[in-house]
This record gives sequence, C-alpha cells and structure tokens, in this order.
Amino acid sequence: MTQAIHTPDLNDFKKALKNHGLKATGQRLAIHAAMMELGHASADQVREHILAHGGAVTVASVYNTLTQFALLGIYKHRLSANNKMYFDVNTVRHIHLYDVYNNQYKDVFDDELLATVESALKRRRFRGFKVDGIDIQILCHPSHRKTPLSF
Repeated sequence: MTQAIHTPDLNDFKKALKNHGLKATGQRLAIHAAMMELGHASADQVREHILAHGGAVTVASVYNTLTQFALLGIYKHRLSANNKMYFDVNTVRHIHLYDVYNNQYKDVFDDELLATVESALKRRRFRGFKVDGIDIQILCHPSHRKTPLSF
C-alpha cells in the first residue's frame, strides 16, 4: 500500500493559477487554505471554514471557484450519495472510502488494488465504449454507527 499524497502547497497552487491565467486573489487563497485543512469538502463546508476564520465569502462564490479549480485540474470533484458536490485537493490516483452515514470521504492509497482493477479492465471490452480512467469509490459506514471515518 502506498501512502503518497499530493496536495498543492501554496507555491504550487499559485503557479497553477498563473499557468491558467488566474490571479492569486485573497478569496482564491482563502478557499485553497480551507481546502488544504479540510481535504474533501463541499462549498458549504469551505464557506463555513472561511467564516470561522474571520473571512467573508458567499457559498455561490466558493462553489464557482471550486468548480473552476476542478475543471482546470487543480482539484478533483465528485458527487456524493447525498447529492452534494465535494471537492478533493488530492489529484493523484487513489481510492475513496465514502461514509454514507456522515457524508465524509477518506483517501485510500493502494497501488496494488488499483493495479489489480486496471489489469482486469484491460482484458474487458465494453461494446461502444472506451475506458478513459478508473475512479473507485467504496461505499461504507462506520463499524460503530455514530463514529465518522477517522483521519
């Protein structure tokens, strides 16, 4: 099992913005700082985090900014079982555990499992489709009902 996490630090983040012709505004930096602490979050959660740290931003601005980052490949995004869009600062290949009770994600880095799945898919053909990539999300719940995924 590999434990390699790649989240863009502040300098990498600023370079990524510059490469996409975007300025490192205070709002973008505040959103990134919140995401670095949260790891996986919805726009509501990012806004709450920013407000708790003395900032001011609307949920619409946060959502639009996070969506822009995801479309540019700076972050990833995923739709949860509770129909909320969550964003992920970790853009390397990994698996997600999704806690369906607490609506939380946890990253799992398991190159062996990913290789096994990829190997199996290489031998499979899906008529009329070409596989672009693999995104594994394992639905789970805490073994103790009220316990969210530990980080």
